[in-house]
Amino acid sequence: QVQLVESGGGLVRPGGSLKLSCAASGFTFSTFTMRWYRRTPGKEREFVAAIYTDANDVRYNDEDSMRGRFTISRDNAKNTAYLQISPLKPEDTAVYYCNAYRGWIDGWGQGTQVTVSS
Repeated sequence: QVQLVESGGGLVRPGGSLKLSCAASGFTFSTFTMRWYRRTPGKEREFVAAIYTDANDVRYNDEDSMRGRFTISRDNAKNTAYLQISPLKPEDTAVYYCNAYRGWIDGWGQGTQVTVSS
C-alpha cells in the first residue's frame, strides 16, 4: 500500500526558499515515478515536477511563472522525494502534494501547505 507523507511547508517571505520532503513507505520506492502537484483554492490541481526511476530524467511545468525555480530530486536510500522552490513568489501559495506512480498504481499524500507572504 502506497503511503506518502509530505513535510517542509510553512510561511515564507517572497524571495525565500523551501525544500519539501515526501517520505514514502509500503512500496518499492526506487521503481516508482515520483511527482509533485499543487492546488490553490478555486483552481485545478497543477503539475509541478516529476522524477523518473532514472533520477537524471526529470520534467517540470514549463509555464513562465514556474520555469527555473523548482528542483525535484530523490534519495532512494531514504525512500524520500524532494521539491526545492527558490525563489518563492506569492503565487506559489498552495497545498503541495506528492504522488507515486507506476502503471495502475497511483498514490497520494495528504499535502503540505506553502504560504508565501510578506
